[in-house]
Order: sequence, then structure tokens, then C-alpha cells
Amino acid sequence: MIHELLLALSGYPGTIFTCNKRTGLQVSQDLPFLHPSEISVLNRLCKLGSDYIRFTEFIEQHTGHVHQQEHLTIQASQTGLHGIYLRAFCTGLDSILQPYRQTLLDLEQEFLTDPHLTISHVNYKLDQFQLLFPSVMVVVETIKSQKIHGCRILEMVYKHSCGGLPPVRVALEKILAVCHGVMYKQLAAWMLHGLLLDQSEEFFVKQGPSAGGAVAYQEEDEDDLGLGGLSGKQLRELQDLRLVEEENMLAPSLQQFSLRAEMLPSYIPIRVAEKILFVGESVQMFENHNHSPSRAVSGSILKHQEDAFAADLHRLKQQPLFSLADFENLIDRIRSSVAEHLWTLMVEESELLEQLKIIKDFYLLGRGELYQVFIDLAQHMLKTPPTAVTEHDVNVAFQQAAHKVLLDDDNLLPLLHLTVDYQGKDNKEMVGPRDGTTPPQDISPREVPPTGWAALGLIYKVQWPLHILFTPAVLEKYNVVFRYLLSVRRVQSQLQHCWALQMQRKHLKSSQTDAIKWRLRNHMAFLIDNLQYYLQVDVLESQFSQLLQQINSTRDFESIRLAHDHFLSNLLAQSFILLKPVFHCLNEILELCHNFCSLVSQSVASLDERGTAQLEILVTGFRRQSSLLFKILSSVRNHQINSDLAQLLLRLDYNKYYTQAGGTLGSV
Repeated sequence: MIHELLLALSGYPGTIFTCNKRTGLQVSQDLPFLHPSEISVLNRLCKLGSDYIRFTEFIEQHTGHVHQQEHLTIQASQTGLHGIYLRAFCTGLDSILQPYRQTLLDLEQEFLTDPHLTISHVNYKLDQFQLLFPSVMVVVETIKSQKIHGCRILEMVYKHSCGGLPPVRVALEKILAVCHGVMYKQLAAWMLHGLLLDQSEEFFVKQGPSAGGAVAYQEEDEDDLGLGGLSGKQLRELQDLRLVEEENMLAPSLQQFSLRAEMLPSYIPIRVAEKILFVGESVQMFENHNHSPSRAVSGSILKHQEDAFAADLHRLKQQPLFSLADFENLIDRIRSSVAEHLWTLMVEESELLEQLKIIKDFYLLGRGELYQVFIDLAQHMLKTPPTAVTEHDVNVAFQQAAHKVLLDDDNLLPLLHLTVDYQGKDNKEMVGPRDGTTPPQDISPREVPPTGWAALGLIYKVQWPLHILFTPAVLEKYNVVFRYLLSVRRVQSQLQHCWALQMQRKHLKSSQTDAIKWRLRNHMAFLIDNLQYYLQVDVLESQFSQLLQQINSTRDFESIRLAHDHFLSNLLAQSFILLKPVFHCLNEILELCHNFCSLVSQSVASLDERGTAQLEILVTGFRRQSSLLFKILSSVRNHQINSDLAQLLLRLDYNKYYTQAGGTLGSV
């Protein structure tokens, strides 16, 4: 019977010890020579045998030799369990069962040597597994019931290894070490060669955009805070100074990677995972750029330290216990090597500071004289709804403006191209690769823009490797600022032209209507000039100088990217593009100024009755909008954006004229 017992405990039941799926392994009930106490001891041992049989079935189901792979694939599709982490778990599970199998062999030798040994001796020898097997079975059953796969298996095993039973902890730590071997191989492929070896979607890095960001922002509340129409969502956007990347603006050709948060084990912090993501993306970018001449000059992004880093990863893999300190230290060394090389490539070889100067000159209107000439040349083209030839004509005007201001850089001008999105062009593009994406402009592609100015955009052909800093989404944000600044500059130019007309007629006798007209122009110019000064000096120059200072004070590419993102977020926030009440009010004021300039230009002489009526409407509208602007600028208190509003209010009300006028401009 002892041999029957040992065979049953090895997974081979017979007539004395029977096995069925419902009750597992147990002693047959019709054996008259067994005492009830012996049956109790044998059934206690049979529980070990039952667990062992279930362990071996689980292992055989999810592992096997090459010729069994097709069969295993079918089984995996039926059970929903698959992947290399599961196979590693099974390998580790099989290794912790080896002492159990060895104990059974030792018992067989002992019984052959001494036939007088009893069942109690078997019970004594196997007692060490009475705690281990049920605890491990909980892990196996959880994996099966919840269909856990990939790096989530690491999390499951880690949590159960944190108990207070030493045998269980040691056994699960052995399984975890085997599973970590798979993770280290994936890390080596990703961080050292830019290869994402993850056919079953088990790694915590994935190809494609992150799925969680957009939903989180959609759920933000829109409750008005009583701050001139400022909602909670808008306030958080301005306080955080962070913008979610519009993933649908990314070019389809660019491969994007992100973290799969649900696969990240809890004992690996998110900061470490982001470093892993950054290193892999950077290495992959270099590996995909084999045909560029700069590739040979730059050499390896890891400075030919791949072998050394691979050896370090292998040493971590050989450690019996996972050490976060050692792990993060190695990740930091790899990240530092990559970040410093990227900094050298960006700042020194690709002349990042010169590129930022180009961005500032053209997107942020740093070359004011260029855009002054361009506005004069393109005014007649863009004041009407755009057509199919508008874009070509506008680019010709842009080239002419560049030549007039002696901007004849043959290397720079071909990289710049003005775009005009009109209805026909957008409809054609909607059929193409960008089908289903959000158009970059604020105007629906099914609507014809009211003027060409509203559809104007600027494209800059970013050279490798600066494309990882100036992504399409980043350039689109620059385009939003570009259109806004250009509209302010255009209105300022029109008001100055009206002043020139006024000077031509100053020797003539003026009527009361003329006085109202020129006072309104004076108030409009006062507001627009101060807004322009605020945008160009208090916002753009200030933020740009801070950006250059931060770039020059580091040798880390990630610090550069963070500083640039912060710079761009500050531009959008401090220019009030994100603060809808202020932005809408300023746009209304710009529209009123534009309408006023059109009225003055059409009626050089004194206004007729119709013109006078239009002037009264403009005066009323400007008074209303300037009063609303004053109230909004004065209303926000104790918030981060208060400093931006206060600075603009200081420009407009430096001598308290605005306050003494009751916060209203344009009054007679």
C-alpha cells in the first residue's frame, strides 16, 4: 500500500487511491483493513497529491516542446491563458515542485531499506508541503479564474509572496525570479536595440497612443466658478500649465509608444517606467534612421555601451530577489547616457537654439518687419473667403515680403510654407489618410472660412532629429498662437493706417461725428497697442529667455523637452488662448476694431447717416466689450492665472484712466 501511496502522490492513482475531478485524490471507502485514523492521515496526504496533480496538469497545459505548440495554441485560445510570462510562471512552478518529487524518491528508498516504516513517517516527511501547496494553489487558481497574463502575473506572484510564511515566500520568490527573466529580456531588447518583442501584449510598453488621457479630460467638470465664466476645467488647465497632446494630429508615419499602465507591476514606480519608455523610443528612432548621413557621424546613441549594459541587465536577472534600488540605478545610467547623447545631438550638432530662434521669428512673429510687409501684400488676397489658388498666391506674397526685408536665406525659406485650408481642399483630404481625424483648424472642414486670415497656417519642415521635439501636435499649438498673434498685429496695422488717414485730414474742419470717430480709434489703438506689448514683451520675450536659460543650464534632453513643453504651455496660458472668457472677449474687440477700420477706409470723407449709425453700433459694442474685459481682468483673485491677468490690466490701466472711466473705453 505504501508504494500505491507514493505512486498516487506522484500523480498516478490506482485502486486504493482513486482520483476524480470533483473530490480529487482520496482513499477508497471499501477497504476493511484501514482504521479511521489511518484513513484521516491518508486523506490529508491525498490533498497534497491532488494539488500536485492539478499543478502538473496546469504546467503541461501551458508549456511543452516545439512539436506541441500548435496543440498548446488551441488550448490557450480555449482557456484565454497564453504568453511567455505564463510559460515562465509554469517553469518556476515546476522548479518548486522538484523538492516534492525528490522527497517522494527519498521515501521510496527509505521504505525499500526499512519496510517497517509507517504512514506517519510519510506524513512527517511531507509535512513541509502542507503549507506550501495550498498557498501556491491560490495563485494558480487566481490566474486561471481571472485570466491573468503578461506582467500582471508578476504583480500577482509578488503580492502573494509578501505573506508571513517563510516556505511560501521563498517558493514564490523563486517563481518571481524566473518570470523576471522574461521581463529583463524584453527590457534588453527594448532599451538597447529599440525592439518591442511583445506579440501577446504582455509588456508594460506598447505601440500606439495612451488610451487614458482623453477620457480623463472629458470627465473634468465644467462647473462655472463665478470668475467671469471661468470653469473648473479651464482653471485646472491654466494652473497645471500642461496640455494633453492631441494624438490625432500626429502624422501616421510616426510610430508612437506609450505605457500600458495595467501591466506595470506596483513595485516598479511609474517614474522608472517612463524612463524605460524614453530610452526605448530614443534608441528606436536611431535604429530606424540608418540611411541618414548624420547617423554615421553621431554613432551609437548608447555610445557603444550596449554590451556593458546588457551584462548589467544579465547580472540583475541572476539575482534571486528583485532590488528596486539596483534596478533603478541601472535604468538611470542608461537613461543618462541616452539623454546626454540626445542633448549633444540636438543642441550642438542640430543647433537647437538656432531652430528655436527660427520658430520664434516666424511662428511668434519675431520678424515683425517681415509680417508687416506681408500683411500689406496679402491683405487683398485674404480678406475674402479662400479659393483653390489662394494658398499659392499667399506663398508668393510671403516670398516677396522676405525679399523686401532682405531675408534671402536659400536654406531657410524652402522649409517654410503657408497653408490656407479652404472647403475644397479639406474635403479632398477627408477622403485620404486623415479620414476620421480632427482638422487642425478651429473651422469645420464643411464650412467655408469667412476670410483667408481665419484659415491661414504655417508649416515648418523640421529636420531629423528635431522632429522628436517639434512634433506635429507641438507645431499645431504654435499655429494656434501664430494665428492669434497675426490677428492682433493685423488689427494694429489697420488702426495705424487709420491714424495716417486722420493726419491727412487734420487741416480740414471736423464735425462732431469725426471727433467721435477719432476718439474711438484712439481708444482702440490704446487697447491693442498695450495688448501687443503685453504679448510680445511680457509673455514671449520673457518666456523665451527663460527657455534659453534652462537649455543652457543642462545637458539632459528630457530636461530640454520638459522646458520646451512648459514654454509652449505658458504661451497658450498667458496669452489667454485657454481662458475662454478673456479670449472670446479679445476676439470680439479685434473684430470691432477691424470693422471700424473698414468703415473708415471706405469713407475717407465725413460719414453719411448710414456710416454714422454703424459708428454708433461700433462705439456701443466697444464700450460693452472693454467693460467686460475690465471686469474679467479685475475679478479673478487668489489663483495662479491672476498674475497674468494683473499684468495685462497693469498695461491697460497704468495711469488709472481705465479705472476712472468706469472700466469702459470708447466713451465720448
